Amino acid sequence: MVLDSDTLSQLRRYFGLNLYEVKIWTALLSRGISTAGELSEISGVPRSRAYDILESLERKGFAVMKVGKPIKYIAIPPEEVIERAKKYMETEHRERVKRLESVKDSELMSTLKQLYEQGVKVLKPTEYSGMIRGRNNLLNHLGFMIRNAKQEVVLVTNEKALFEKVEALEKVLEGAKKRGVKIRIAAPVGKEARELVERLKKFAEFKPLKEDIGRFCVVDGSNVLVMLESYEKIHPNFDTGIWMSSEPVGKSLRKAFEKL
Repeated sequence: MVLDSDTLSQLRRYFGLNLYEVKIWTALLSRGISTAGELSEISGVPRSRAYDILESLERKGFAVMKVGKPIKYIAIPPEEVIERAKKYMETEHRERVKRLESVKDSELMSTLKQLYEQGVKVLKPTEYSGMIRGRNNLLNHLGFMIRNAKQEVVLVTNEKALFEKVEALEKVLEGAKKRGVKIRIAAPVGKEARELVERLKKFAEFKPLKEDIGRFCVVDGSNVLVMLESYEKIHPNFDTGIWMSSEPVGKSLRKAFEKL
């Protein structure tokens, strides 16, 4: 049974495998038990790579090595693979987080900071601009802007996006409030958002709007992020924003906020 490219793509996404791993795994499933050479021929994966890939699949819980000559691999039932893959991913995720945490106070972080600071010195303020794609990336960048705020955060959004922003950024906004940053948020709200507004009032000045006027954020008067798409009409993966460092743009948006 030959699987089409869409199915292979789904398997890669759901199981966290690369293309060669998916091809070897599905070939093994179709055989039940097989050697690396046979699986290479069936899948079209180079023989030189088949051994490494089978070792990887064994480590992740997708196959079992049968001792003997020649070495063969036995397929694991797909239902069991899901349970094993979940455990492997959870362990791998915890280990990656630990490794990242350990970097914070290491010499490697000092080196990275030196590289960044050297690069920043070359940049002009007007060069701090770029396009950000994807709603998760936009939320992450908003968090970055707010974490670096020194005086003020002005955030304008719509009702549905407000729920999302509070869930993702509440701790960051609370942290900014504790640092003495003034936080002002405006959005149209209905009955469903009443509890949300009460949560916001703990760390922000909130102003209800009569209608949706778009989404933007201004930090310290010049650090600006403007979302270009309609929140409801665009798929989260294609949501787009423009980030820039511009006092004139920041001043104009703050004036618009004041007029609201």
